[in-house]
Amino acid sequence: MKLAMYDVAIIGGGPAGSTAAGLLARAGRRVIVFEREKFPRFHIGESLLPFSMKAFTRLGLHEKLLRAGFMKKHGGEILGACSEPGTKFYFKDGYRSQTDHAYQVTRGDFDKVLLDHAAECGAEVHEDTSVDRVQFSKDDVELAIRSNGSSHTIRARYVIDASGRASMLGRQFKIKKTYNHLQKLSIFAHYDGVWRAEGIDGTLTVLLRAIDRWFWLIPLTAQRTSIGVVLDSEIFRKSKLSAEDFLEQALAQQPIIAKRMISARRVSQVYVEADFSYRSARLHGDRWLLAGDAAGFIDPIFSSGVFLAVFSGEQCADVLNEVLAHPQKAKRLFAGYERAVNRAMDIYLRFVDAWYTQEFIEVFLAPRNVLGLAPAVNAVLGGNVGNSFAIRWRMWVFYFLVWLQRHHPIAPRLTLVPKKEEAPATAQTARAI
Repeated sequence: MKLAMYDVAIIGGGPAGSTAAGLLARAGRRVIVFEREKFPRFHIGESLLPFSMKAFTRLGLHEKLLRAGFMKKHGGEILGACSEPGTKFYFKDGYRSQTDHAYQVTRGDFDKVLLDHAAECGAEVHEDTSVDRVQFSKDDVELAIRSNGSSHTIRARYVIDASGRASMLGRQFKIKKTYNHLQKLSIFAHYDGVWRAEGIDGTLTVLLRAIDRWFWLIPLTAQRTSIGVVLDSEIFRKSKLSAEDFLEQALAQQPIIAKRMISARRVSQVYVEADFSYRSARLHGDRWLLAGDAAGFIDPIFSSGVFLAVFSGEQCADVLNEVLAHPQKAKRLFAGYERAVNRAMDIYLRFVDAWYTQEFIEVFLAPRNVLGLAPAVNAVLGGNVGNSFAIRWRMWVFYFLVWLQRHHPIAPRLTLVPKKEEAPATAQTARAI
């Protein structure tokens, strides 16, 4: 690889980096992507949101996503551990909805589709390649890279750090800040043979809220389901159980889930992911932008991770395409990018903070079709993080109702304690192969 000048160098080939690379390449920019791993590789974050569909349209990806066989996802269902049924929401009913579905994906396959597509769009993609050093000058950025035991240097006018939680520039500039009240941990695995509803209800992401934890059930294919639990890291540590034993016990304690897993068998190892929520104090500098998990991550609830990655990757591409044509606009456009991404993360941070209160689930599970609140909440769950005042004021009302529930209950109180009698006598713990 010879010393060369690129318009944009991108560190990381996940959804944020691939989205930015594809869009910039389609705009005629010279783009290079460095991905330290070889795709496909396992990754969590398997549920997409409908507001990413516009970016997929711009990229020309829909045909490939359908050809890959990813399941269409039409919404979600939220339940309390103490009772069934829960509350279902369908994307078609969101405020001013423009699509009725997103996708449920196996991330290894999905990320490979995106990265390969970026290469087909004209981006120069290098997998199994690490970036060892990034140095900035007034006129460009120099990246020292390593692949197959040899080192090379390239130059670019701008760099996007989409390197995920490792956030190379986040570490370099010491700007990564954690949310101490959201230091959660997830334990999860893939299962075959989990019961699911017929029709489009069988495509819904299911979230079950218990007292000190919550569970997800995400259908991935006709047979395979991703199931996990999220809780405070300290609870898992104090249990002194292995991840396998903890997950098995946690699922068995939830009759609503156990009923669905009578014929289930585990077909993957049990994975553990920790330290979910954090934010970078800055998202840009003179010649750099942070995107995706390098910019921040706000809990796995509501499937915001991949959405924010695609959103920030798209925003990066648009900003840099304009800046490459008009460098004098860089300061203003980079600041605007930071505001847009921070606003999106703020919306999900408030949603997440509310989710971890009992009042949120009590209000959510007793929906009232007044003031158009349900479509507004649905829209945010679908990824609508725009400036629509119609959605903003309705969300203010929703959060007020959550606050009111704490002091003057307007919805039935819930215990969030499982009713043991709901567990079928024949229920068995899912078998591992």
